[in-house]
Amino acid sequence: MTDGTKPFFVTLPNRAFIHIGGAEAHHFLQNLITNDMELLTAQPSLYACLLTPQGKFLFDFFISSDGDDYLLECEGGSRAEELLKKLTMYRLRSKVNLSLDNSRLVYVIFGTDQPADPRHPALGHRTFIKPDMEEGPYETWDRLRISLGVPDGSRDMEIEKATMIESGIDVFNGVSFTKGCYIGQEITARMHNRGLAKKHLITVKIAGAPPAPGSDILSTDGHLAGEMRSSCGDIGLALAKDEYKDRLAPIR
Repeated sequence: MTDGTKPFFVTLPNRAFIHIGGAEAHHFLQNLITNDMELLTAQPSLYACLLTPQGKFLFDFFISSDGDDYLLECEGGSRAEELLKKLTMYRLRSKVNLSLDNSRLVYVIFGTDQPADPRHPALGHRTFIKPDMEEGPYETWDRLRISLGVPDGSRDMEIEKATMIESGIDVFNGVSFTKGCYIGQEITARMHNRGLAKKHLITVKIAGAPPAPGSDILSTDGHLAGEMRSSCGDIGLALAKDEYKDRLAPIR
């Protein structure tokens, strides 16, 4: 356990890497993802998603430069394998090489001045090299993430159903509204410009044992107000209808 007065790190479970190389790697990614690859000229990594043509969530990930190539950090296990298959499908005849490493670990360092997570500066510095310092519990990071309202991939965003705006991905620097077309761009931009989202991920307090993800949450007057997502201790994320977000019943 860390005492909170000096730098420490936590290990993030279930992460993987996809290496993307080739002469057309930059163009290939720019046409697919929700964010702008040009950001990598000014920052070490970016956060983005891959969507369905209808603008629904499929995968989220971080992209960083790896020499002339790119390293994509994503959810691990079968989710990484599914993402690799999806990218391979979109590759067609592009001059792009894809390979999966499902065995590497990701660490988050707190208490240093190294570049922060692109979603929120409080979320620490992500690295693929194990730090030589004290290790803290994963729950330290997970609770902080939830307190900030930051979704964690498919734990919080329902595959092929969640949208970028209701999930707050635009707020957490995962969507570019200026770069031009990408898969799902038209619907994402329309929801943003017209304020069409009627529900959003919010941080909620939990009394007692955390409800299972997907459990219904109710308003104080008994109406269905939304669904639980991930949780850590006495807080969690819930996808709540905007009309009920200020009058939720105690979540148990």
